[in-house]
Amino acid sequence: MRVAEVIGKVTLSRNHPSLDGARWVIGVPLSAAGLAGSADGRGEPLVIYDEYGADSGSLLAVSEGAEAVASFHPSVKPLDAYNSALIDKIVVEPGD
Repeated sequence: MRVAEVIGKVTLSRNHPSLDGARWVIGVPLSAAGLAGSADGRGEPLVIYDEYGADSGSLLAVSEGAEAVASFHPSVKPLDAYNSALIDKIVVEPGD
């Protein structure tokens, strides 16, 4: 699981019927440096399935790959990244 910041949303003209009721957002994964505010700690953007209504600037806990679809079992959903949780606050303390 990774932490990502929402930077935008995806607009679809059509979607797979199994994906009704949610939306897609664009998120940038953050490393420890990114969480501390460094631009170097921002990864490559990815598209994330969101059922919780994340807005631009929201922090998400993102599951990817097999973990992303595990909670839907036995249903099959065609997705690679899933918003597992909205994060209210992260505190990054400097290392010793």
